[in-house]
Order: sequence, then structure tokens, then C-alpha cells
Amino acid sequence: MYTLKTNGHFDAAHFLKGYAGKCANLHGHHWTVTVEIQGETLRTDEQHRGMLVDFGDLKADLKAVCDSFDHRLIYEDGSLSEAALKVLTEEGFSGRAIPVRPTAENLAKRFCDEMAAKGYDVRRVEVYETPNNMAAYEPDQKNERDH
Repeated sequence: MYTLKTNGHFDAAHFLKGYAGKCANLHGHHWTVTVEIQGETLRTDEQHRGMLVDFGDLKADLKAVCDSFDHRLIYEDGSLSEAALKVLTEEGFSGRAIPVRPTAENLAKRFCDEMAAKGYDVRRVEVYETPNNMAAYEPDQKNERDH
């Protein structure tokens, strides 16, 4: 099995509605995302001979996903009132609603799903909120291959 790994990053704010602690308050992070992909065969076309995938393509695809979160407020659908959303929009702020609480764990799964949708066989995704705090998601390889 061959594996490739690359990193991306973005800056974004979030909050955890209903959490009894500091993270209930709006705050930001410099997020780092590590994606590891896998495959059993290398490409044979002349341009990509000997490669699982072109690192340039992998990096560009991860960057596109990271850019969709960059400099935004990441929030759970339904966690902000219509009035709050209206004010944020009127003030020119950009948000990114997701259907789950924006924890590092949920973002790791989200990045996994988005990279898999781009055609990658994702082995593991790590999302760092800080240099010392990381959550990882690994898809169930057997179930993923059976679908």
C-alpha cells in the first residue's frame, strides 16, 4: 500500500453552542489539516508514471477545501438566530454553516468526506486547532471499499 500525505491550513473562528466552557465564546484558530491518502497501484501514464497521484493535484484539492473555510465564521446550522445572521451579513462578515457542531473531530470527518468526494482514497485526516491539539478521523476502510 502506498500513502501520500500533505498539509493545508486556514484561519477561522468558531464557537460551540451549548458548551459549558470558554469554547462557547466566539474565538479563532490557525487550523492545520493533514490529509493522508492511499492506493495499491501507481500510475503508468508517461506524465504520472511511478506516482500514486501528483502531489500538485493533491495539494491544490486540499487547498480548495481549506479556502472554503478560510477567514470565515464556522458555525453549526441553527446555532445563530436569524437576527444575528442578518447583522453579520449586513456588516460584510462571511460564515460557513455546517450541519454539525464545529469541533475539530467533526471538521476532520468533513475534510475526509470532501477529499473522498474529489476521488481520493483517504486513509486519515488530522485537524489541528493549535500546534498541540489535534483530532483525527479514519474512515472504516472495509465499509468504504464495499460501497
